[in-house]
Amino acid sequence: MTDPLRVLLADDQTLVRTGFRLILGAAGFDVVAEATNGTEAVGAVRRTRPDVVLMDIRMPEMDGLEATRRILTDATDEPRVIILTTFDLDRYVYAALSAGASGFLLKDVTPEQLTAAVRTVRSGDALLAPTITRRLVQRFTQRGSDTAALHRDLASLTPRELEVFGLLARGLSNAELATRLHLAEATVKTHVARILAKLGLRDRVQAVIVAYETGLVSAGAREAAQQSTEQT
Repeated sequence: MTDPLRVLLADDQTLVRTGFRLILGAAGFDVVAEATNGTEAVGAVRRTRPDVVLMDIRMPEMDGLEATRRILTDATDEPRVIILTTFDLDRYVYAALSAGASGFLLKDVTPEQLTAAVRTVRSGDALLAPTITRRLVQRFTQRGSDTAALHRDLASLTPRELEVFGLLARGLSNAELATRLHLAEATVKTHVARILAKLGLRDRVQAVIVAYETGLVSAGAREAAQQSTEQT
């Protein structure tokens, strides 16, 4: 039998932590620690080395954004971080994704959505659909803004990988990429894995952000790519 997934809960609301702990425990996850602020979360990650961290944004002493940055910078075995938020916090979500978070959940998430999210990010997939990420990136990526860009050397990619990267960042799924490029889906998955490894990216969410911040794709690219796919 495989060991249960290890989860850390970071939220300053006791009821939120209690509810999530009960849901995760019933699903067979191991809640290894709880934290009421970002400082506690960073320390708890170092002690317990969880697989996934559920991180609230607005907490006292240190908020979830700074805690996420420190956890993903300092940790030897980096956990996956899911940001807990509401729709009116898009700006903070974008900052968290730029810091390396694997996605976000609303606090009124259903038990089924919560457990599925933990499994999804632990498997290495992004929690956000590329089109949702694109909305965040288009809204908040500004040339010359005070948001630190994720600089990557795209020259390390082969021409084919650069082509796959551009289409991936436009929101195409692996199946859509395979159709567009006339490749087997397994081949597409290999290309995607190599792109993420070469650019030092954790998942597709980070890939979309980097593609916009480096100017590889721009607003409206998803629509253009989708129309082209439909015509092939």
